[in-house]
Amino acid sequence: MAAVSDRLPAFPWDKLEPYKKTAAAHPDGIVDLSVGTPVDPVPQLVRQALIDAADSPGYPTVWGTKELRDAITGWLRGRLGASAAGHRNVLPVVGSKELVAWLPTQLGLGAGDKVAYPRLAYPTYEVGARLCGAEAVVYDDPTELDPAGVRLLWLNSPSNPTGKVLDKDELVRIVAWAREHGILLFSDECYLELGWEAEPVSVLHDDVCGGSYEGIVAVHSLSKRSNLAGYRAAFVAGDADVLGELLEIRKHGGMMTPAPVQAATVAALGDDLHVAEQRGRYAARRAALRTALEAHGFRVEHSEASLYLWVTRDEPCWDTVAHLADLGILVAPGDFYGEAGARFVRVAFTATDERVEAAVKRLG
Repeated sequence: MAAVSDRLPAFPWDKLEPYKKTAAAHPDGIVDLSVGTPVDPVPQLVRQALIDAADSPGYPTVWGTKELRDAITGWLRGRLGASAAGHRNVLPVVGSKELVAWLPTQLGLGAGDKVAYPRLAYPTYEVGARLCGAEAVVYDDPTELDPAGVRLLWLNSPSNPTGKVLDKDELVRIVAWAREHGILLFSDECYLELGWEAEPVSVLHDDVCGGSYEGIVAVHSLSKRSNLAGYRAAFVAGDADVLGELLEIRKHGGMMTPAPVQAATVAALGDDLHVAEQRGRYAARRAALRTALEAHGFRVEHSEASLYLWVTRDEPCWDTVAHLADLGILVAPGDFYGEAGARFVRVAFTATDERVEAAVKRLG
């Protein structure tokens, strides 16, 4: 076990603990904007579906129930414009982070293989590469990579941490390049339903992939759009051959989404009202924090989608973290997401209305 853990970077959030203590010492308490964890209630219809399925004594299947696959494929066709999506194009997973971390291993990658991901990125892409012994490589534009040895290419649009969105033309170009070089493309689209100043597009959209899912897979999660982070409800969709192989591996590994969570996912994907209501909450918090941060001297870059504001005062990110901690506000340093983030911080707007209001007051 030590040999495996030695491959991994230091867990970054441990470095934030002293600043968390400083922020927590504020007379009015901490405003934690560091982690994008949902704080609003799970929608009632989702909770009811979970309760109704609570009597589930048997083992669930890795591929999920027919009802779950129907719900996912219906959502893919109606929401993403993936008109050809069928049951062989979907696979439920036990939360998207599990999938990201273990995907390179499950694909059989190892020494001599390369896993590519954005220069500013969710740290688990690197973790996945390290776990299987592959080489992690970063890019600004994936089509400028040397394709030799690249076995897995990660896209992330909308981006965590920057909120940047790749437009349809960019996606078409990248998909074509990956296919030309025989590189498997996985697109992390977990924030796709949270576009503010841009309309995110999936790689599975007919206009992007040409109606064929060859060589491409999209990753989706209900954690953000439906407040289901605690449920670990997510799925992947795309290339049937790739997902068929993953299904066989995951059967052996017992990677099963619990039956009540499958039922809750069906309910969540079948209802748009709660998604719109949650978007409204986030839109109001985002507007309030953005106005306050800009008035305080911050510059916002990208941030056209997702649950974060990517901001800078043109100083080292840890100086910014310390400054805001003195105000009782905790944020994530940009270098958690790569060296290119060394002068930025990521500000989540997933706190309650009351805590956001407190942050706005302190920034003022």
